[in-house]
This record gives sequence, structure tokens and C-alpha cells, in this order.
Amino acid sequence: MKVTIYTDGAASGNPGPGGYGVVLESSAGHRKELSGGFKRTTNNRMELLAVIKGLQELKSTEHRVEVVSDSKYVVDAINKGWLRSWVKKGFKDKKNPDLWRKLLPLLDKYHPVFTWVKGHNNHPQNERCDALAVEASKAPNLPSDLGYQG
Repeated sequence: MKVTIYTDGAASGNPGPGGYGVVLESSAGHRKELSGGFKRTTNNRMELLAVIKGLQELKSTEHRVEVVSDSKYVVDAINKGWLRSWVKKGFKDKKNPDLWRKLLPLLDKYHPVFTWVKGHNNHPQNERCDALAVEASKAPNLPSDLGYQG
């Protein structure tokens, strides 16, 4: 079975109120949506958190996993090997090390393939993730993003 995780992040003000949206779809026909928001965060943090939240939902390591994102920041860091280089250098001068460190064991556990899609280009699942992220960023009484450094 294959699981595809579509992700998106949003922030208004960057930093500002932000949110993430995730749509998980399996080849068996299962579908799940996730979202959450914070009162002060950045777009890149939400892009990363969306991937983390999606991978954390997986229940089995037996499935093929694809993460589809419109974030070059996330997709290129994985596909071009930048993340492993950042790890070796202790994330020196890199932003969001707390989230990258959360993502690393999930990458090792599930071995997802990352695919980039152009954002705001009528990709149905990407558009839905964007809507979830924006909606979550506008929720009342949002918590603080405790990892945000800025």
C-alpha cells in the first residue's frame, strides 16, 4: 500500500499568525485531514511542521510513503542532501533546528520520497492543504510556537 502525504504551511506577516495543513491519502482509499495554528511563527516552520505531523500519523513502516509539498525549503533540503550536511555541522547558522531534529527520526523510520509541486497551481490536495493552513492560522486563541526564535 502507498500513503501520500500532502502538506502546506502558511504565515501572515512571517513572522505572524501561521498554520499548517495536511491531507493523507492511502491507495486503499483512506483519507485524513490535519491542521493546527500558532499566533507567532513563520511559513517555513509551518511547512516543516506539516511534514512532521503527517509522518507522525503513520501507523506502519510497511507502506511506501510519498510527501508532496510546495516548499522548496523542505523538499530541496531532503532531496539535495542539505539536511544531512546540516546535521554534520550541528545546524550551525541554520534556522528551525528543533523541527529538523524532530523530522530526522521520522525520515529514518518511514523513508519517504519527497515530491515538489508548484503552489497555488490548482493542485486539488495542495489547495486543500493551503486552505486548512490559512484557516488554522486564523483560529481564535492560538498557542505560541514555542520553538520560534525571532
